[in-house]
Amino acid sequence: MFIPLHDHNPLENIALPIVNWAIIVFTVLIYAVFQSGLLIEGDRTAALAFGMIPAVFNDTRTLPPGYELIPEWATMITYAFLHGGWMHLAGNMLFLWVFGDNIEDAVGHFKYLIFYLLCAAGGGFAHSLVNPGSEAPLVGASGAVAGIVAAYLILHPKVRVWILVLMRIPVPLPAMWVLGAWIVWQVVQIVIAVDEDVAWWAHIGGLITGAILILFFRKRGVKLFDQGLS
Repeated sequence: MFIPLHDHNPLENIALPIVNWAIIVFTVLIYAVFQSGLLIEGDRTAALAFGMIPAVFNDTRTLPPGYELIPEWATMITYAFLHGGWMHLAGNMLFLWVFGDNIEDAVGHFKYLIFYLLCAAGGGFAHSLVNPGSEAPLVGASGAVAGIVAAYLILHPKVRVWILVLMRIPVPLPAMWVLGAWIVWQVVQIVIAVDEDVAWWAHIGGLITGAILILFFRKRGVKLFDQGLS
C-alpha cells in the first residue's frame, strides 16, 4: 500500500525511545536465530510452540507432544515476536520504528511495554474469536503495531509523515490521511476477504485495543488530536 519513511514529530517527554528500540532488536533477533534458518532449523517448532493457535487456545485441539513449552494464554503475547518471513518482519518493524517512539514518549517507558503487549494480546484475542477452530499458528507483530497506529492517529493526526508511494515516490502527508487510509484498508480486506493468509482481524483487535488504551495510558498533559498544533 505504502511505506512509511519518517515523521516530523520530535520527542518531548523522554530522551530516547529505548523500549521501542529494544522491542525491535529483540524481535529481529528472535527471527534471525529461531526462524530464519541461518543458525538453526526451528521455524516450524517456533511457530507451533509460541504462535497463537486459536483451536489450542480455545481447548478444542492440543499440540503434538514436545511442543507444549508455555501456557496457552502466553501465546497471546509470544506470537507477536515471531514472523512468517523477512518481508513480514521488515514491514512491521518499519512501522514500529516510525511511529512507536512517539507513543513511548506519550506514555513513558514501562507503560509503553505494557501497551505494546496488551495490543498484541488484543489482536490475538480478536483473531481467536473470529477463527475459533483455526489450527494455523498466528505469528507477527501486526496486531501490536496496529495498536501503535491507532494511538498515533489519536494523538498526532496533523503531523506530517513521509511515505514512499509506488516504491519510488516520497510524499509528505498528514498522519490522518496516511494512517486513516491504512485503517480503512484493513476493514476493506475483511469485507472482500481476498487474502486469507493475513490475519486481518488481529489488526482490527490491535487497533481497537490501542485506541482505548492510549486514552488512559498517556501522561498528564499529553493532548489528543494535536490540540494546539496548527
